[in-house]
Amino acid sequence: MWDYSEKVLELFYNPINQGTIDDPQEPDVAVVYGEVGSIACGDALRLHLKIQQSTDSILDARFQTFGCTSAIASSSALTEIIKGKTLDEALHITNQDIADFLGGLPEAKMHCSVMGQEALEAAIYKYRGIEVEHHEDDDGTLVCTCYGISEKKIRRAIAENRLTTVEQVTNYVKAGGGCGSCLADIEDILLDIQHSAESVKVAPTLTPEKEQSTQALPYPSTPLTNLQKITLIQQVIDTEVRPLLLADGGDVSLHDVEGDRVLVKLQGACGSCPSSTETLKYAIEAKLKDLVLPSLIVEAI
Repeated sequence: MWDYSEKVLELFYNPINQGTIDDPQEPDVAVVYGEVGSIACGDALRLHLKIQQSTDSILDARFQTFGCTSAIASSSALTEIIKGKTLDEALHITNQDIADFLGGLPEAKMHCSVMGQEALEAAIYKYRGIEVEHHEDDDGTLVCTCYGISEKKIRRAIAENRLTTVEQVTNYVKAGGGCGSCLADIEDILLDIQHSAESVKVAPTLTPEKEQSTQALPYPSTPLTNLQKITLIQQVIDTEVRPLLLADGGDVSLHDVEGDRVLVKLQGACGSCPSSTETLKYAIEAKLKDLVLPSLIVEAI
């Protein structure tokens, strides 16, 4: 018996926003859905969105899920989280946000929250004209043939959730949970990402008596000088952002800081990626808002 939170059980027994959304054929309103998983693999989710086109905001959200307790609860939680948000705000939502809303999920069931995040992205990308099959995470070498999981998808899950073991990867994306023939490949990917992260760590500066951490940077409690702000932005980019992008074949460099505008240059796979806007907002801006200043805006040059 899994140790489910009360919220998980509540949304499993009494799911909110279950069902579909009919297209009202009204001006300024669009209905779209995103779909991930398959019944053959054990979990499938179709997320329906009703979008106000003039504001790019989500008016309503509903779901259809085939899966376990965690899958149904995660889907229901996601619809509650995203209602009223703009599409860009919704793209900032992570699988961990879904799990937190539920009061936590057993680690072996974290793939259910990942499925919700992916369905949300699939719906938004479809609305914006980027078909699901052309999403960057679905391209690349297929690592897990049992569940159809690509190398890019595994790398993304590792980077976003800071996974360190093969077992964690299986828990988050199900890769390796079938025949097990891909376990060695998953371990190689983990080692490669860890090596990439080590290669971009910055050396301690200014305070020889106290080493700076590259894992959990403190949120500044006092106003920053311009030099302090630029220094901290550079440190966050080097230690918190670049390892994520390098793991997926991309990179970023700080170009300039003008007030609260942070100008960066996307490089490698990020420079030519059709989802570069999401990279700016989700992978870079959100991290800088969390660790430097909530007023920062990131723009590409």
